Amino acid sequence: MTAVLFTCAGQRVDIVTAFKRAGARTIAADVNRLAPALYHADSHAFVPRIDDPEYVPTLRALALEHDVKLIVPLTDLDHGVLSRAKDELGALVLLPEPSVVDALADKWLAHLLFEERGIGSPPTWLPADLPRDVEFPVLVKARKGFGSRGIYRCEDARELEFFLDYVPEPVIQTFLDGPEYTIDVLCDFSGEPLAVVPRERVIVRAGVVDRGRTVRDQRLIDLGVACARALKFYGAVNIQCRIVNDRPVVFEINPRFSGGIPLTIAAGADFPAFLLDLTAGRSVPTRIGHFRGDLWLTSYEASIFVEAEALESGRRPPALMGDVA
Repeated sequence: MTAVLFTCAGQRVDIVTAFKRAGARTIAADVNRLAPALYHADSHAFVPRIDDPEYVPTLRALALEHDVKLIVPLTDLDHGVLSRAKDELGALVLLPEPSVVDALADKWLAHLLFEERGIGSPPTWLPADLPRDVEFPVLVKARKGFGSRGIYRCEDARELEFFLDYVPEPVIQTFLDGPEYTIDVLCDFSGEPLAVVPRERVIVRAGVVDRGRTVRDQRLIDLGVACARALKFYGAVNIQCRIVNDRPVVFEINPRFSGGIPLTIAAGADFPAFLLDLTAGRSVPTRIGHFRGDLWLTSYEASIFVEAEALESGRRPPALMGDVA
């Protein structure tokens, strides 16, 4: 069984269990002892904060202890650290080069990168460059925010002035009024896209899709392929866009598994299984466009229960006490 280490495991139970179903031996790591995904993995470990000098050495020791072949970051938090430590960790890290990671973590630099690589992006400005005749509504975003954090819609100049003062390191972006989509893309280890699945984000809660459906839209499939080739990704990436005037416009790209990836997997694009095959040196045929369209996701919250002894000792509980809605 291929051992896979998940960093910043957090609440990503969906990804850990998907890899287990695909045949992986799973190891989850997080600084938070109450991170739910820890207790769904075969093994788990409590690690230092990502800004601690011991973070990378601790991950390296875990990779050596468990003979890890693949390291999968599950949030944006440690991308910068891990992209620069690829050669130190003793396993394949599913991240692009540091320059791409850094740009995608900064909404202003991401906009510049998209324009440079020919990826359609909404008009975006730094506060000093905002035109006097800007049309409302606009969005004020924290340059280094993630998820739905630090994003505010402004209807007029008064609101804009307030949020420019309130948001740290803000950028201003044209508000895109159109249906929102996430495009899940899987690339092989040479950066070539293997699978592309667009999903409409019908209802979004806290930045994560709550209700959504797969869509067979060739414009979005082609966009996923073009973005992957323009930026050279490895493993899973998600592209967020809206269709405006019949054209998809990209406003964010994240080099990781998306929150809605269970829908993509259920639609027939089993990214974890494909990644395990690639890690084992087996060929994976290109499956772009091979997925079930118009499949809906409707999600719910669940709970697990962990005794205090397990939180202190770091051992896995004898059994998870039934997930409860």
